[in-house]
Amino acid sequence: MRRSPHPYIPNSAEATRRALLQELGIEDVEDLYADIPQEVRLKRRLNLPERTPEIQVKRRIVKMLSENVSCDEMPTFLGGGCWPHYVPAAVKYVVQRTEFLTPYTPYQPEISQGVLQALFEYQSMICELTGMEVANSSMYDWSTSAGEAARMAVRCTKRSEVLVPETMSPQRYEVMKTYTEPSGISLKKVGYDPVTGQLDIDDLESKLTSETAAVYIENPSYLGFIETQVDEISQLTHSKGALLIVGVDPTSLGVLKPPGDYGADIVVGEGQPLGNPMNFGGPLLGIFACRGERNLIRQMPGRIIGMTKTQKGDRRAFCMALQTREQHIRRERATSNICTNNALCAVAAAVYLALLGPKGLEDLGKTILERSHYAMRLLSKIDGIKSPLFKSPHFKEFTVNLESSKIGIVELHRKLLKRGIQGGKTLTDEFPALGETALYCVTEMHEKEDIELLANTIKRILEEE
Repeated sequence: MRRSPHPYIPNSAEATRRALLQELGIEDVEDLYADIPQEVRLKRRLNLPERTPEIQVKRRIVKMLSENVSCDEMPTFLGGGCWPHYVPAAVKYVVQRTEFLTPYTPYQPEISQGVLQALFEYQSMICELTGMEVANSSMYDWSTSAGEAARMAVRCTKRSEVLVPETMSPQRYEVMKTYTEPSGISLKKVGYDPVTGQLDIDDLESKLTSETAAVYIENPSYLGFIETQVDEISQLTHSKGALLIVGVDPTSLGVLKPPGDYGADIVVGEGQPLGNPMNFGGPLLGIFACRGERNLIRQMPGRIIGMTKTQKGDRRAFCMALQTREQHIRRERATSNICTNNALCAVAAAVYLALLGPKGLEDLGKTILERSHYAMRLLSKIDGIKSPLFKSPHFKEFTVNLESSKIGIVELHRKLLKRGIQGGKTLTDEFPALGETALYCVTEMHEKEDIELLANTIKRILEEE
């Protein structure tokens, strides 16, 4: 048999190429991309170097990577959905064991007892943490969990609207819209009190109708403040027959009341702070839990791991109790098309939660509260800065506003970066009504010296203007 021009691309031979095109009934490979508009196609060759020996490629890549600066080398106050937290060495060790690291997903669960047990423990701890009765074995991230929760609420209630707060994460809103729009689900925003940031209860009440499937809130909110009206929101939501979906940062649940205690029906959130490093923004871990009603459980996306006993020997065993995804027998009746479910990230979260325990999680929450409030106090003493913008309790994140300054928030961040400090996330595009404002994050990773360095550096920058 004649060798192909390249040993790793068997279909690059011209004869093979022609045979494939003929079988497909097309004249050219470009015909496969006919649905891509011409105006968005690249009309030139990619600006890539010519073939180079491996040793030179490695040298070039190492040089490029050396320009990166990690959070271990400079203080960073950037959050907004992916936060700097400490990952214990034991977490890294356990998830790097080949039993957990190499399996893609337990397609043959009967021979994956170790993975199934770890995921069962993860589910159990998420239920305890959120006050829910059932949790699945993870989603992609907070955004996709929120999108799936909205769809789930519509399926359960047979209604078509979901109410969301104006202060929710814009990225999560866009993902939720992507999930709901094709199904004809309408997302409606509820306003907020400009002084406290809290959800506008009157606006919520006026928008709750017989078509409202769910009300979604974030607690703590994307802007860092804690929603203090949760009991009233829950009562109003349920009085109209709608479900309450609560999005959480799990590190806050060591000090805040779990959503189950104020009537949440579905809880979603971001599990990245639970033993998963930031790693250039991913992978993340979507938390998803709900109350134990059959109607809710049967509509939950993803997979649920259960514990049972063997037929012989009466030994404990783990199995997939529910797997409502399209890759299995459900097909078009599947509640979700989630595939790779970040099981390794869920295992990391399980190890992390087991290491900390209830007392450790409470200590973590208290540390974050103390340090973030210390940062707010220091920054608020600087002339020209208001921090936070909202008169509400905050957790981990808070807004920093330049009330009166010759420079904007973007320029301030550039100057901070030149001095070896990563500032917060600029909000001028996402929330223009807030003016020159950024979202700052303080966790257990920020020492007192880091916070004081930030405040003193900002003060000097503003005094230079």
